[in-house]
Amino acid sequence: MGNRTVLVSGAGIAGMTLAYWLAWHGFRPTVVERGLWQRTTGSPVDVRGQALQVAERMGVLARLRAAGTNVAEMRFVDGGGRSVARINLRALSRSTGGRDVELSRAALASILQAASADHAEFVFGDSISALAQDDHGVNVTFEHGRPRRFDLVVGADGLHSAVRRLAFGPEQTYLRHLGLYAATVPFDGPTNRPGEVVMHNTPGRAVALQPSAEGPSAFFAFRRPRLADFDHRDIEQHRLLLAAAFGRGSWRTPELLARAYAAEDLYFDAVSRVSMPTWSTGRITLLGDAASCVSLFGDGSSLAMAGAFALAEELAATPSDHRAALRRYEARHRRLAEPRQRGAEQASHLLIPATWTGIRARNAASRLWPAAVAAGWVGSRLTAGNLPLPVPLPPRATRSTGATTPSRPG
Repeated sequence: MGNRTVLVSGAGIAGMTLAYWLAWHGFRPTVVERGLWQRTTGSPVDVRGQALQVAERMGVLARLRAAGTNVAEMRFVDGGGRSVARINLRALSRSTGGRDVELSRAALASILQAASADHAEFVFGDSISALAQDDHGVNVTFEHGRPRRFDLVVGADGLHSAVRRLAFGPEQTYLRHLGLYAATVPFDGPTNRPGEVVMHNTPGRAVALQPSAEGPSAFFAFRRPRLADFDHRDIEQHRLLLAAAFGRGSWRTPELLARAYAAEDLYFDAVSRVSMPTWSTGRITLLGDAASCVSLFGDGSSLAMAGAFALAEELAATPSDHRAALRRYEARHRRLAEPRQRGAEQASHLLIPATWTGIRARNAASRLWPAAVAAGWVGSRLTAGNLPLPVPLPPRATRSTGATTPSRPG
């Protein structure tokens, strides 16, 4: 049976989930990751909707809940630290079904890596530098490792995907800047009450302290048109941009900015949306943010997990006809991803209003959010659907070396 060796570029949420489910369906996945280890920074993420079902079938849902942030409240403060608005997040969670899990991105990635570790070959500290495909496979050149050949290649390597650039062209063709830049950094200073997110807004800017099981983090976001010379890997440029945006900030902004300026683990990037006419070309396809990034405001981690499950399932349905499988995967997952993309800009205006009038209106309306979100949740449940029921929960596999396939229940 053909199309069994699959190279996955990116050991993030999408790549780890895909490796697990590819192995479950009998494929031989190899995951290559540029970094030497998992990224430890980033905003807390939500696992919801179909992603909850994927996690449950992977046997990791209990671990996700144990690592949850347990955030109960979001509080907005003025420059002096006085509360100006609150959102009862527990009430909001109850109004939307109460099953969603919020946890740090690092915790989610770590749990997914542990689940997939026995089922795939992992190569850290390397990346793809060239792709050459023909009717029968893809020849892959790596920056450091020897060239290899695979039946299929999946780009699960994020907003700045190398696979997308090599197979589809320059990223500026597909990225739309949403007018924002955002940063996160771990914070080891005094924080607010446990289970509470605190945010301070000024026009076009937001600074927040947010808890997680691994410790609190500081979050920054500010409105600015696209910078032509922006480099997502240039940390010195990132520090200068933060200083320019927040250098005269109020509340605890100077303290949090000093931490960001000194940190080596600062995460900073443009808030962007990826829009592509197709996610596949021949034997190469894209997954997660590489295909349909909704950056910061669009359930990216949940979409990555659901998309990985869908891709593996469709490839397994017709393993000798990858073209048909990739068409079905794309049609199926676009139905989930595109509504989230359309909602990203609205969410950004709620968290980072551009004017004082917008900030005051957001604060006044915050008491209505649980009811409004509940109504939206009902609508999304009616349109998004659930995962197919027949997929069994795979048992935990025995640890071994190299790529293995979890044994199916007898």
